[in-house]
This record gives sequence, structure tokens and C-alpha cells, in this order.
Amino acid sequence: MTPAGEVLAAEIEREGPVSFRRFMHVALYHPEHGYYRRPRDPFGKHGDFFTAEQLQPVFGILIAARVRQLHRAMGEPADFTVVELGAGRREMAGAFAEWPYVTIDVDGGALPDNFRGVAFSNEFFDALPVEVATFDGERFREQRVAFRDGQFQWHEADDVRPDMEDYLRRYFPVPEADRWYEVNLDALAWLERIARSLEAGHVFSIDYGYTRAESIRFPQGTLMGYRRHTAREDVLADPGERDITAHVNFSALEEFGAATGLAREKFETLQQTLLTAGEPDQFAAAMAADPMQLKTLLFGLGETFRVLLQRKG
Repeated sequence: MTPAGEVLAAEIEREGPVSFRRFMHVALYHPEHGYYRRPRDPFGKHGDFFTAEQLQPVFGILIAARVRQLHRAMGEPADFTVVELGAGRREMAGAFAEWPYVTIDVDGGALPDNFRGVAFSNEFFDALPVEVATFDGERFREQRVAFRDGQFQWHEADDVRPDMEDYLRRYFPVPEADRWYEVNLDALAWLERIARSLEAGHVFSIDYGYTRAESIRFPQGTLMGYRRHTAREDVLADPGERDITAHVNFSALEEFGAATGLAREKFETLQQTLLTAGEPDQFAAAMAADPMQLKTLLFGLGETFRVLLQRKG
């Protein structure tokens, strides 16, 4: 059993089945044994997955160009700050070097008070721990994690908590029997924190996910584990040894954000955002840096990932 699995199995032995949010948090963020906390680098060719940030310098050139456009639209305030959530290996530090740059992790760092600028994230919300529920035709039931016969297994528990029920009713279509759902309350909590700290500027979120209407494409939910560039649906196996993600519910981010003062400015593909960024110089800087990276971003990741740009002030 993995070290993170031993932590979880002992906790289940003491307290009974744990929420999937707790399982995912230990599997990814345990200070010693979590997937993102172990010495091994999970990114790149020799890791388990790529992110757009590793397509440097082209990704950084274009995202910085887009942030520069937002800076100009605000009147170029001298105190403009870029805050990156989930900065990982700080691959964007060079791209954002012309502004004060603050990095925040899931369990480390603090948002600056009353800052003006951009809160930027790339694949941050999809890695936040989620709750899991199913609908039995009459009510939502929480799916927790048990440990039986030497392995972690799904365990159907009682009705979901009121805050989970509200999320499921508010941000998904009318429920259907036997469907699985993820509830990302942590994403809403992060948005609320950002809205409190951001005096004026933008929240610039890149991720993969769905809207309320599009969620019907995922009757079994969207949880997925990644190891050695291979996707696996068994997210309970080998905790701490693989990445676990859940698609982002963009309707939840947009509508909850609006309630906290973050108005939607754009919701588009990453490709559209990059085209906007590269248009003024016809991608001259990106082409000079690496034309193959540009092609991969525009016609690979750019068509899959989406950007939600929200504005305050």
C-alpha cells in the first residue's frame, strides 16, 4: 500500500468511511505523501502529464501579452500586481517579471490585501478536492470512501449536506437517476477569497470543464487519475501515486463569481484568448521563440481548454 493509502486506511479504521474530498486532499496534498508534495516531479515527458505552462517560452509570451492588454485597459496603474494561483514550479515568473508577482498554493501563501491587477490560474480549479454524489431518482446521496478487503471502495452514505444539495440544484440541470456528480465547494471558497482581496482588475482562469448544459455529457462524472500520461478512471487506486482531477463547472464559477462582484467579461476557448493576445504583432514574438509550440497551443490545447475572464471594478 502507498504511504498516503496507509494514512487514509488508518483514518477510515478509526472513524469510518471518509468523504471523497478528504481522500483527494490526502492523496494530492498530504505534506509528506501527497502526489504534489513528493520529491518526484509529476510534470513533463518523464512525469505523468503536461500542462500548457510547460510550452515555454511561447505560452508565457502570449499570456503576458494578454495580461498587458488588461493592464492597459485599466489605465496602467503603477501598483498593478499579478497573483498566480497554483504556480507550481513558477514557470510563469519570467513572463510576469514586469509586474509585482505573487504566488499562492492550495495550502500556502496569502492573497495580498486590496490589490489591483490579475488573479491568474492555469489548471488550478480542476485539482481542488471535490465531494462526490449520486442521484437515486429521489434524492442525492453522498459517495464516500471505505477500505475493505485490502482496497479502497466507494461507499454510498446518507443524503448530501445542505451546501452540497444547494450546489447540485443550482449549477446542474434537473437531476437524473444513476448519475454521478462532483461538488467543488473549494472552488467557490477560493473565488470568494479572491473577490474580497481584488480591489479592481480581473480573474483570469484557464482550465478544462463544462457549463451547466454541457454537464449532461458526463453521466458517470468527470473524475480521472493520471499516471505516466495515461488516464485511468479508478481514482481510488494507489493514492499519492497519481494525479486526480475533476472537470471544472464553469457555470458555478461564473454565477457564484457574479454574486461576489466578479462580472463575466469573456468565456472562450484558450485558442481565442491566444489569438487575441497574438493579433497585434501577428504572433511575431511567439513565432520567433518556437513555431511548433505555437501550433501545439493553438490547435491542440487551445481547442480543449477554456478561459473564464471575470472583472471587478
